[in-house]
Amino acid sequence: MIYFDNSATTKPYPEVIESFIKVSTDYFGNPSSLHGMGVQSEKLLSAARKQIAELLKVKSSEIYFTSGGTESNNLAIKGVAHAYANRGKHIITTAIEHPSVGDACHSLEEQGFDVTYLPVDENGQISLSDLELALREDTILVSIMHVNNEVGSIQPIVEIGKLLKRHPKILFHVDHVQGAGKVHLPIKDANVDLCTVSGHKVHGLKGTGILYIHEGVRIHSLFHGGNQETKIRSGTENVAGIVALSKALRISMNNQLLYHDKLKQIRNYLYNGLMKMNGVFVNSPLKGAPHILNFSVPGLKSEVLLHALEEDGIYVSTTSACSSKKRTASKTVDAMFHNPNRSESVIRISTTYSNELEEAEKVLAAIQKIVANLEKIMRVAK
Repeated sequence: MIYFDNSATTKPYPEVIESFIKVSTDYFGNPSSLHGMGVQSEKLLSAARKQIAELLKVKSSEIYFTSGGTESNNLAIKGVAHAYANRGKHIITTAIEHPSVGDACHSLEEQGFDVTYLPVDENGQISLSDLELALREDTILVSIMHVNNEVGSIQPIVEIGKLLKRHPKILFHVDHVQGAGKVHLPIKDANVDLCTVSGHKVHGLKGTGILYIHEGVRIHSLFHGGNQETKIRSGTENVAGIVALSKALRISMNNQLLYHDKLKQIRNYLYNGLMKMNGVFVNSPLKGAPHILNFSVPGLKSEVLLHALEEDGIYVSTTSACSSKKRTASKTVDAMFHNPNRSESVIRISTTYSNELEEAEKVLAAIQKIVANLEKIMRVAK
């Protein structure tokens, strides 16, 4: 089996599973309880928060735990919108955000907020001048993802942060789900006010996530009923999952230092090979994230190519895992190239540090074989 769908989810590290089992078995007390078992759990929770803060180079008090990237994005966007609605109701985002950002913004539009969706070029990047022109007196939030989950384009977050620093009343949220552990993001230097990380994208467990909230930023809570996470996110903390998340993030960030060049080598090999194939269009930019590569074979539906690769024991994906079952065209590729044939036939390859170049060679050979037999496959598909 070759698993090249790591942007959908990653396999948890063995150490992550071990720590989850250990905490779940020996330290299962509620961290809000006053007895000794509760105190033990609370200490583990605090230690995990401290370690994550150190890894992200922020304060422990700025780290909030959630159930994952979707909740963190919703909490950031809706939480800011409702907390600062008296200041303004204008939000800026991009045309290629993850559904947990895009749909959250659509929901706010139904509540009277005005949202500007910035276009992207063929590299999947926004224009800083477009962003600057979109800023208004009533703008309260700019939400822009770091690494695109479909094509791996990287937004100029540091430059955007510098621009927004001249507008101190506007908050800056970054969806860092696909970048964490793969592409460095200097949160403080980029003047980021809110930042989202998901546990299962960094070899942690599903159901765990982080929202960084810069000190002093007000958030309207989505959940009510307890005092956990200083009332920002009520609900008994998933201590075992959070401890596992802190370990996963630490290992992933260490692997980023050790194996970044290996990951880039695999992507470059795939990129160059796909570029040489007739009938194949590479959608990802040349200088994209080192772990995501997106391509199209116009005339061949995404799911047909996906299942053809699966027959060879190769696992990839089509669009975002959160929307792939809808069998819709890729809105990201459509926003980049405005070509329906291209956006309806996308395949995403996403790797991680445990993948090897030999696997990439097999995947490229399998794709070449499928493309060479394109007419035959299309006849079977019909």
